[in-house]
Amino acid sequence: MSRLLLDSTVLIDALRGRSAAERVIALRRMGVEPWTCAISVEEIWRGLRPGEETAPGRLFNGLRLAPLGRTEGVLAGTWRRDFARRGVTLRQADCLIAAAALGVGAGLATANVDDFPMPEVEVAHWPAGE
Repeated sequence: MSRLLLDSTVLIDALRGRSAAERVIALRRMGVEPWTCAISVEEIWRGLRPGEETAPGRLFNGLRLAPLGRTEGVLAGTWRRDFARRGVTLRQADCLIAAAALGVGAGLATANVDDFPMPEVEVAHWPAGE
């Protein structure tokens, strides 16, 4: 079974009932194991209003959680440093999400492909709002 880590843009669309919701549901039927990481959990949870916890809780219960440890931290820091030397600023959260995906051997689904220029990361474009 292949693996796909879903970033926050995909999870938000799924929670809003957009096409990403059906795509996430279809992943297992296609033999793809859906993953996320603590960074995306935090980003989603931070934006919730009181009483909105049920649907995200169900969504996260259906996803595997990619660990973030020393290896992922080193990789994320290396990317940020190396890209900064070339004049490209990467966000810490994006680098950690990408490192989490690599750590579990997963591709990465996102609406923001440009946020993940790391050549090692296989990025799938899931446009937002479609």
